[in-house]
Amino acid sequence: MNVIFLGAPGAGKGTQAQILSEILGIPRLSTSEILRQEIAKGGEEGVKIKSIMDSGQFVSDEIMNGLIRKRLEQKDIDKGFIFDGYPRTIAQAEVLQKILEDNRYLNDTTVLNLSVREPELIKRFCGRFTCSSCGYSYHKELNPTKTEGICDKCGGKNFTIRADDSKDAVKVRLSIYHDKTEPLINFYAEKDMLVNINGEQEIVDIAKDVLSAVKRVR
Repeated sequence: MNVIFLGAPGAGKGTQAQILSEILGIPRLSTSEILRQEIAKGGEEGVKIKSIMDSGQFVSDEIMNGLIRKRLEQKDIDKGFIFDGYPRTIAQAEVLQKILEDNRYLNDTTVLNLSVREPELIKRFCGRFTCSSCGYSYHKELNPTKTEGICDKCGGKNFTIRADDSKDAVKVRLSIYHDKTEPLINFYAEKDMLVNINGEQEIVDIAKDVLSAVKRVR
């Protein structure tokens, strides 16, 4: 079983992908984590990616597609995988469709769209933070750590706030989402791969709907 999460920035894709990954025992392929790993390697491409992300822009399709191809060559995805934050454009989706088809993953792939209104999205951006060690995502009000200052996942004590969660960067990201990523909803609906999920519920209720949707198509 393979799952692709869609939704605007702040819709909860990362949180729900983490939960589903733990339930199904398959890896979450977070584009943010993949990009952070590339940045950590240093070099010209890492510096370029960091600059793009800090400004709230999306990295190019060419860069992202190349990183995704390499990730899908790793052996830990044999039982399935969960995409969080990819694809983000029609061009990326078309490339991914070809990759999935070539690797015989296409028929086992479901797309879940987390639907959240824009005022709620803006509210959610305030207070997001991430464990520096494992990349686990939190929100100071909506999804805090169980013990203040300690990551639930790995016990790490260092956290970061994304530079692209500033108010100006958020406006840029939402504008880009409506222009570039929102069309993916119709793209996958036309292929009968899409399931819409109400993303404005409590986290646990969204997770139940996500799991039910996945079980229906398995």
